[in-house]
Amino acid sequence: QVQLVESGGGLVQAGGSLRLSCVASGRTWSILVVGWFRQAPGKEREFVSRISWTGITTYHADSVKGRFTISRDNAKNTVYLQMNSLKPEDTALYYCAAISDSSAGEYHYWGQGTQVTVSS
Repeated sequence: QVQLVESGGGLVQAGGSLRLSCVASGRTWSILVVGWFRQAPGKEREFVSRISWTGITTYHADSVKGRFTISRDNAKNTVYLQMNSLKPEDTALYYCAAISDSSAGEYHYWGQGTQVTVSS
């Protein structure tokens, strides 16, 4: 099993920044990819960013490219999402999720989410 815990959300004005953290525990050696997703009220969950557990490969959705950066701290088993130039439309519940070597390419493990609210 892999456990994921997010933190770092909060209320920020448009143009501001936040850094989200996702701490992994348990069978961390089985993790292949960690991704960030978000879901706004009344909307479907959408993909934001992902990073390979090695930290070598990253990918961002077009909606956040150039504003958000995903990174990883090997020693702390933590994945970060640095969010700059935040917009009101970035307001959502942000989740991190993990693909493991036994989850057949699916995001099998999910955290509980952290709320990000961007005021205009």
